Amino acid sequence: MISAEENKHLMEVGPGTLMGELMRRYWMPLAAQSELDDNPTKTVRLMGEDLVLYKDKSGTYGLIDLHCPHRRADMSYGIIEECGLRCNYHGWLFDETGTCTEQPFEGVAYPEANFKEKTPIKAYKIEPKAGILWAYMGPLPAPLVPDYDFLNEQGYKQIIYTDVPCNWFQCQENSIDPVHVEWLHSRWSKVLDPSSGVPGLEPKAHAKVGFSEFDWGLQYHRVFEGDTEDNEQWTIGRVCLWPNALFTGFFEWRVPVDDENTLSFAWFNNRVPGDEPFEQERIPFWRSPLVDEKTGRWINTHIMNQDFIAWVGQNALADRTQEHLGGSDGGIIMMRRRMLEEAQIVADGGEPKAVIRDPEKNKNLYLPRQNRNGRGGAFAQEPDGRAPRNRHLSGQPQEILDEMDKIWKERGAKPVKS
Repeated sequence: MISAEENKHLMEVGPGTLMGELMRRYWMPLAAQSELDDNPTKTVRLMGEDLVLYKDKSGTYGLIDLHCPHRRADMSYGIIEECGLRCNYHGWLFDETGTCTEQPFEGVAYPEANFKEKTPIKAYKIEPKAGILWAYMGPLPAPLVPDYDFLNEQGYKQIIYTDVPCNWFQCQENSIDPVHVEWLHSRWSKVLDPSSGVPGLEPKAHAKVGFSEFDWGLQYHRVFEGDTEDNEQWTIGRVCLWPNALFTGFFEWRVPVDDENTLSFAWFNNRVPGDEPFEQERIPFWRSPLVDEKTGRWINTHIMNQDFIAWVGQNALADRTQEHLGGSDGGIIMMRRRMLEEAQIVADGGEPKAVIRDPEKNKNLYLPRQNRNGRGGAFAQEPDGRAPRNRHLSGQPQEILDEMDKIWKERGAKPVKS
């Protein structure tokens, strides 16, 4: 049984908290790189801090306090300059390091005071990689953004945001819970829509589950009734990526906004037909809705939307002291223990799990995944040859579907023979 104090520690993400300090040792995906091409400033909230993300005219990215240190004006309305973001209220200019580089009045009237050297703004590091803007809020020097192998593969990529009104950790615990897949995504889906799935093929029950740890996270393994341990569901399983993601052939990061809100940040990469190289000029992004506008109820038609329903159903802050864990929850127990252990390592001045500093070791990091060379499952093209529809998140924009269909057609996608 988890204690109330441990439960509190797992959920707090603000500065100075046990888990907040652990999470600040890792890079967090914050936005699509293409989003700042459309609008060079964006207000963000990350781990309880209100910030503004920007791209200046030289192409440099910055992440600074939302409020100017002068009179607390909103920097998201600031003026983009060649090198930095200028407050629109009195013209103070800040670069990506938080240094105040200009104070128009003070610099002219009182140059000897060097007041700008005494008034930096809070700033955090931003690094672009794989179409993602990554933020690091911990102590310097910063570690490296992990170079996971899947980020480097060719394909049609897209980034999807969903705002989930609950704590990040109950989202991440879902990543190491194998049996929920059978019920939440298989059996409940059949109840919601009896025509879903493959006709005549009923969901399989779990016969065995197991859990393990590797360099970049945890894994769960399972055997369905009628299968054997030779199946990839057992030999490879699924990856719960440390510290806050699930990898199942695409990434789902659960980014802590604050104690009671999470940004679900999904990064998909669909293999395109044909053998010719494929390069995507711009990775699109879109926001998936949570609520059905017609009914006011949570959307339940897509896989991740079903997860969201389970997460928010535990309340904004889950009370784990009221749980009754069973035999399938070994991974949940493992994750909680390891999170608290790693957080204590940081509190004691050490370096936690899966932090990478050696560039020679940060090359195409291998992530276990099932069907590594296949094109089937949720990522298969439609039977009529169209590009795959996103079955994980609702609301995929028509313009993205049209672009994908055009690419699939140009690259010779054929209808699938039954």
